[in-house]
Amino acid sequence: MKVGLSIASASFESDPYVGAQSIIERAREANQVGLDLLSLGDHHLTPVNYFQNVPMLGRLLAEWQAGPVGCLFLLPLWNPVLVAEQVGTLAALTKATFVVQTGVGDGEETFKAMGASMKTRGADLEKKIEIIKSLFAKSDSDLQVNPVPTQKIEWWIGASTSKEGIRRAARIGDAWYAAPFLNASKAGELLEYYLEACECLDKKPRPIIRKDVIVLKDGRKAEELGDQLMEKGYRAMQRDAVIVGNPEQAAEQLRPYKELGFSEVTCRCMTIPQKEAIETISLLGEVRSLINN
Repeated sequence: MKVGLSIASASFESDPYVGAQSIIERAREANQVGLDLLSLGDHHLTPVNYFQNVPMLGRLLAEWQAGPVGCLFLLPLWNPVLVAEQVGTLAALTKATFVVQTGVGDGEETFKAMGASMKTRGADLEKKIEIIKSLFAKSDSDLQVNPVPTQKIEWWIGASTSKEGIRRAARIGDAWYAAPFLNASKAGELLEYYLEACECLDKKPRPIIRKDVIVLKDGRKAEELGDQLMEKGYRAMQRDAVIVGNPEQAAEQLRPYKELGFSEVTCRCMTIPQKEAIETISLLGEVRSLINN
């Protein structure tokens, strides 16, 4: 099972510079450990500092040489030409595989502010992926973007609330990117829909899941931090959906997902202090070894 890192882009630091440096430090640690992916999310109209994906990922690529790079673009909110140009530029900063993570997105206020419609977001997602792929393939001589990525571009399609979305992931994606709020039971249930869709399409499945984690050498301390967050309603998640404990405990909590067939997990530190976040990232390599041995 591969283990990657999605760095939380939100910061509760009053000084944006301090928050940005914390993200850079986390990327540097992930590179030291040699994790299997570095990625950033996509969010808009936030009440706290949220560092936007494209400029921040460009900075992080100065710290990251360990492997593939991922960036979430909630495409219904974006102009596809702009995304193609941004991805082309980011991809030029690395020779590794570039992963475009995407999904339909949510939030009526955000969609309205960005000039998008929630009613058509599924169709918009598919149309914009098609446009971006066409631009990269230079299919239209009258409409070109440059630079065009020279390395492999993968499309991970997020969907965890509808069968239609999961079937879409099978149909147009290189991978199904399952949401972090799924526990093993629900993830297994939805995985069946994905596998069935892949079989109908004669397509090799590639299920990947995102997980929110706290991993500390002191497992009891990790559990205390996790319990405090869950008591505050952390992201409306259930306790059995997050990964919390020492490396051995974290590996045991992730193993059911591996046994279901999830070949990769992308971990994100829960909302914990920077010191504990760095320790968590530093231990993910050990967690990976424990899962796979």
